[in-house]
Amino acid sequence: MGLIECVGRAWQPRIGDPDATGWLTVLAYLLCFVLAAQVWRRLRGRRGRGFWGMIAVLMLFLAINKQMDLQSAMTALGRCLAEAQGWYDYRRVVQVAFILLLLWGIGSGLLILMRRMRGQLGRHGIALLGLAILCAFVAVRAVGFHHMDALIGQRQFGLSTNYMFENAGLVLIAVNAVWLLRRG
Repeated sequence: MGLIECVGRAWQPRIGDPDATGWLTVLAYLLCFVLAAQVWRRLRGRRGRGFWGMIAVLMLFLAINKQMDLQSAMTALGRCLAEAQGWYDYRRVVQVAFILLLLWGIGSGLLILMRRMRGQLGRHGIALLGLAILCAFVAVRAVGFHHMDALIGQRQFGLSTNYMFENAGLVLIAVNAVWLLRRG
């Protein structure tokens, strides 16, 4: 059996989070995409433009990922590769290495952004904080320890902690973008 058929057995493109909070989160990602693109366009020739361009691209990707469940496709691909190449029994080592690499990449990226944005944090710091929260959310979801899944699966005020965690970052990004757009 080929790799594509193996992945196709484990993952099908479908709505990954079909409930109301899932769709609201997708709309929040799309709103952040539009706002970040507007800030990016307005900052032509000024510092911070690359940061907002990166946020715009990331928000669009995460909106698509939220509903297409692309991380499940990647998991299926990894499992199929492990089986096909004969290292399935050692998959835990690869998973830990992947998670460590992901955490290192997220941490390094945020540190680089903070360093490059020195002197601009007053204008873009709220969005950077929102991005850090989103990165923490992605890291928690990627690690997927059972006690972490249980924690973010709890409900507060009728909403899952997962929903509030993810959307807290989106709200901060949107607030910063609106503030910059209103300042002109």
